[in-house]
Amino acid sequence: MGNDPTQADKDVPAVPESKDFRALRATGDKAGASKTIGSSIAAARDVVARALLACGATPNRITLTGFVFTCGAGYCLARGASQQVSYFVTSEGPVGVWPLWALFLLLLAGACDMLDGAVARIGKLGSEAGAVLDSVVDRLSDGAIYLGCFIHYATLAEPSVTYQLLAFVAFGNAVMISYVKARAENVIEGCTVGYWYRGERFAAVLIGCACGHMPAVLWQMAVSCGFTVWRRVTYAFAYTRATERGHPLPPHGPRSDWIGRLQLWRHPRGSIGYDLTTGFHIAFIIFAPLIWPALHGQGPYADPLRSWLGG
Repeated sequence: MGNDPTQADKDVPAVPESKDFRALRATGDKAGASKTIGSSIAAARDVVARALLACGATPNRITLTGFVFTCGAGYCLARGASQQVSYFVTSEGPVGVWPLWALFLLLLAGACDMLDGAVARIGKLGSEAGAVLDSVVDRLSDGAIYLGCFIHYATLAEPSVTYQLLAFVAFGNAVMISYVKARAENVIEGCTVGYWYRGERFAAVLIGCACGHMPAVLWQMAVSCGFTVWRRVTYAFAYTRATERGHPLPPHGPRSDWIGRLQLWRHPRGSIGYDLTTGFHIAFIIFAPLIWPALHGQGPYADPLRSWLGG
């Protein structure tokens, strides 16, 4: 009798539920495959975090180690961001191993990015200074990845003006997505809207390295991520106007009308709508360069900006 769990105990997950999955539960959306995958990864992460704690690891050391790995990945991308991988050659152009080295180092960096927070939570080692360090390192890590891509396209035998610009804009979007959220949450309750969180952007780079399609990722990060910046800016503006005038707050997720049924990208992480959106973005990275070689940095339309500038 004394060992039987109460109903309250049954409702508490063995692994702390992330705020994204709490949002999924609050909306009542049906859970998709990403919910199961995310929960499994979280469980494995906590097992590794406890082992690291036993070895004397600290959150700040793990954060800085991850940054070192990301800088190494940035170097690899500086050497071969435009390279295809030998097992997935889809068009004419260079083939090499630099994207795979970048993938390996980014996987290590991603593991560190997940583990530092888990070590802080489980070991009760969290601090305000550590949170600031983590945020700063995240922005520097974004810079290392896109700077590597920028350097690569600037130092080719025929430098690509278009892809240099894409790398610059992609980095700008990464910074603005984080900045708008932080600034908006000084005056509104929350601004976690838009699809492209840091985890999604990081996963896109991993997939791009794995299939040798980093040029397509740069297009995606420069164009699609801009919509998340816009979404956060307009949401914060609408929220503040609504509170000032006593109007209903703007919807955090999809709209309630028929248009909202099409806004799959506004559904929370772990939902079926989120999974469908994610599948679309993955398909773009893998297959779009096969249809339009310009997305692979090849062909007569690969550098339109140089043509427009008269180069």
